[in-house]
Amino acid sequence: MSTDTPQAPPVLRGGRGERLDFAFTPGAGDGSAVVVLGHGVTSAHDRPYLVALAEALGAAGLSCLRFSFAGNGASEGAFVDATISSEVADLGCVLDALAGRRAAYVGHSMGAAVGLLRAVEDPRIAALVSLAGMVRVEAFFERHFGRLVCGRDFLLDRSDCPYDRALRDDALAQGDLVGTAARVRVPWLLVHGTADELVEADDTTAASAACPGHAETVLLAGADHRFSGRLDELCGTVVPWLVRALDVGGARRGGS
Repeated sequence: MSTDTPQAPPVLRGGRGERLDFAFTPGAGDGSAVVVLGHGVTSAHDRPYLVALAEALGAAGLSCLRFSFAGNGASEGAFVDATISSEVADLGCVLDALAGRRAAYVGHSMGAAVGLLRAVEDPRIAALVSLAGMVRVEAFFERHFGRLVCGRDFLLDRSDCPYDRALRDDALAQGDLVGTAARVRVPWLLVHGTADELVEADDTTAASAACPGHAETVLLAGADHRFSGRLDELCGTVVPWLVRALDVGGARRGGS
């Protein structure tokens, strides 16, 4: 979708001033609500599950902005400078560019950890969705990257994603975000596949249990980390929930 629609910001910049690549899908509504989609580590905003969600959200009347964090995809910046903390700052800049709109954030994998950290500090996020969300951050990095050598090896065999000390140290400093999850005070949907090969589904169940009254969990039996072959189910779970959470078309008042 073109980014020259009147509802789209003319440019997005990250926490260090990098130009962020993004795609904007306008909804049929008045543009007062927008859903921001964020990707995981070594990824970008063009992943099939994010594109499918954006299209389904637009069809449901919700404007949607999906973007690549600095150093990822076609965004400016170096991958070695991309950490969870820097991406929390990038997300804050995206919200700055959407000032005056009710915003929901949907994050996948490490992008979900970014959203969790932002949501507990930033009242501009009115609803939160975590997809295959990384919560036990230190454990994830130790499990998958503990044997890698910083400056020599690559993440997930991606030659464009070198493993750097900055990312490692930042991830280890985040530790376990279950305690952070207990601080969420906005509607929160957590969706996880039970056959996720990267992030354990227990990350989601532990986070949800820490946040009673705000968190709702949906486990998709047999779904993998990228919800391969399950995008209809993913969209059918997330989109109606966001329509209700953002009160699109007066959904909470029984509107059409």
